[in-house]
This record gives sequence, C-alpha cells and structure tokens, in this order.
Amino acid sequence: MAAAPPQLALALAHRESFAREDVLVRPSNAAALKLIDLWPGWPNNIVLLTGPEGSGKSHLAAIWAQAAGARVTAARMLEESMVPGALATGAVVVEDLAEGTFDERALFHLINLAREEEACVLLTARRAPLRTTIRDLGSRLKALPVVALAPPDDALLRAVLVKLFADRQLMVDESLIAYVAVRIERSFAAARAVVARLDQEAMRQQRPLTRALAAELLRTEDS
Repeated sequence: MAAAPPQLALALAHRESFAREDVLVRPSNAAALKLIDLWPGWPNNIVLLTGPEGSGKSHLAAIWAQAAGARVTAARMLEESMVPGALATGAVVVEDLAEGTFDERALFHLINLAREEEACVLLTARRAPLRTTIRDLGSRLKALPVVALAPPDDALLRAVLVKLFADRQLMVDESLIAYVAVRIERSFAAARAVVARLDQEAMRQQRPLTRALAAELLRTEDS
C-alpha cells in the first residue's frame, strides 16, 4: 500500500484589523491617539508621528487617513511630480521617512504646498529629528510638532498578542500569551513575528497552538 503524500501547510491570507475600536489604549500610545482623535482641530496642519518599528504608527495613520479622506504613500515612493495629486483630497499620509531613503526635494515641495493650500499631512518615522541634505527641509522638519509612540508595556504587549492571534481567527490560552510575552522583545514587530511563526508551525506540525508548542519553538530559536 502506497504511503499517503505529506500534507502541506497552506499559508492562508489573513487581515490585521486597523479599525479605531481595535486600538489598545495604554500610556505608550495615549498621546498619539489623542492627536489622531483631535483632528480636524490640529494646532498645526503638519505633524510627525514617531516610534520604533511595529509600534502602531501604521494603525494610527490608517485611522486618521480614513477619517480625513487622506491618500497614503510610502516615503520612498514620493516624487515631485506626485505632490499635487497626493494633496488632491486636502490630506495625505507619508509613511516611513528614513534618512537617505526618500526624495528630499519631493518632501520639501509637499510641505510647502501643504502650507499654501492649508492641507493636512501626517508624516511617520522611527525617530526624529531626521538629518537631510536640504537645509531648509531640515529646518521645517525640526519645527514640526512630534508625537512619539513608546514601546509597549507588558499589559499592552499581551493584549497585542491576543489581537494578533484573533486577526488570524485563532483562540489561544492565556498561559500561552503569558509565556510568550516575557520571552520576546517588547515590540509590536516581535509580537507579529512570533504569532506568524507559531501559526506556521502549528499548521506544519498539525498541532494545536499551546504553551508547549511555543516553548519548543522559542527554545529552538534561542539555541
């Protein structure tokens, strides 16, 4: 009798929710969330939102973009010819500004035109201030109000893990959440990575998602 062919674990698509009600409010993100909710009463029409990778910048930017009818573009994709179109709705998000990875003249043009047209701009970056080769652009960026996201505290990290599993339609035991939360880097990026890895391993091994599986996986990665 021929052996059955091995079963393949399929990576099914899942959608991470960026809805306003899915924001998990903690001291690390309270100021940034307050800023998003304050619109359209911003004291300055151009704002810089900073935070480490995976700290929730894209989630908050998505909430604001929906509320403001803003277009969203990656900083590395921004070109001078795109600027008028980017501001066509009166609001734009420019994500992931990082030194040396974007067209400085395009961003300079965007900021100047936004001020002329009284359009709203939400910029995101991992840190501030950003060093630029165009002095006037550097001055404008330094003058912007900055709202920073801090790394998540323990309670927020656990809540994020629960949400990330739920986004994949996975219900997990609290013991797994508690075990993982104290063994990964305190960041949203690390939480996303470990949830994806656990989901993948559970499917590959055809095992339930348990604390035992998490222990095996994390021990293997540490060795």
